Amino acid sequence: MAHMAQAIRMALHYGETNLGLKNVFGEDVGPPLGGAFTVTQGIKTSWNSPLDERGIVGAAIGLGLAGSRSVAEIQFCDYIYNTIDLLKLGGMQCWTSNGEWNLPTTIMTPVGAGIRGSIYHSHSFDAMMTHIPGWKIVMPSTPIDAYGLMLACLKEENPTMYLMPKALLRVRGTELIPGEPSDEKELKAMIDMPILGSEAQKTWKPKWPKLTDYTVNIGEGKITREGEHVTIVTYGRHVLIANEVADRMREEGFLIEVIDMRTLWPYDWNMISNSIRKTKRVIFINEDTEVTNFGEHLYRRAVDEFFYELEAKPKLLAGAFVPGIGLADPLEAASVPQALDIENAIREVCSENA
Repeated sequence: MAHMAQAIRMALHYGETNLGLKNVFGEDVGPPLGGAFTVTQGIKTSWNSPLDERGIVGAAIGLGLAGSRSVAEIQFCDYIYNTIDLLKLGGMQCWTSNGEWNLPTTIMTPVGAGIRGSIYHSHSFDAMMTHIPGWKIVMPSTPIDAYGLMLACLKEENPTMYLMPKALLRVRGTELIPGEPSDEKELKAMIDMPILGSEAQKTWKPKWPKLTDYTVNIGEGKITREGEHVTIVTYGRHVLIANEVADRMREEGFLIEVIDMRTLWPYDWNMISNSIRKTKRVIFINEDTEVTNFGEHLYRRAVDEFFYELEAKPKLLAGAFVPGIGLADPLEAASVPQALDIENAIREVCSENA
């Protein structure tokens, strides 16, 4: 099975072959490295930009306005914050032109903790990005969804933000991507570049599998665990953590429903609503800082719409409101929700009665 970085790479190849993708660029995105996480290795349309995040986003917007579909990478989301005004401009083009101007541009960037990246390589961007109207925002939790969501972005006529949970980029999936060989070693030999600087790397060219279209519609969530006692709404790497907690606690009799949002905007409120009506309890989980957190919006909406149906007050588990993520393991663990935090939240919410 492919891991997430390979899945995104295959989606970009499918995009440049079949969906009119003309430019894939960013810092170290082109040869020889192919991206800090190898996501763009072997992509024909990839090229290296200067170390200039504003230049990258500005070029992506300019190419999009000229009708050229592109994917621009910000190497780590920690460095995207100085482009906020440009992202705002990108998001308003279709609206301010009354639909006359399209912007077929995707920005992708790794987000979140989980790799001991410390203060400059561990931030989240979901709360900030969901404050900028005009963008569709996705975050996969599995390789097959990473493939399908990238294809969905590459079919959009207006800007999309593709958030890559960096802790999951080397996590393998449980479902084959259409066209992917079932043997992991075979796939690695086909599309993974040999060690940089080796003789084999100097003449390496990818041998792409015969990939086919598989699109995950933007705006559609996914129930990854079914249950009836409490609903967990999350995305990114916390989907996998929540699934593990749900599986473990099922042995104690807790039936936990886990929803992978997959799309942060526009999100699948219909799925979330139906689940809350069923379980009458809900926990929202993400790792961005807790103040003005995206989960607070979902929390507020749940209270507004289900106040008289809930059997326990909703709960938000989010990152600590600290300036950065600490390098030491205990500091990182204390900064973002862990499995034990989720388990304790489930016990607390399930023990409460309205």
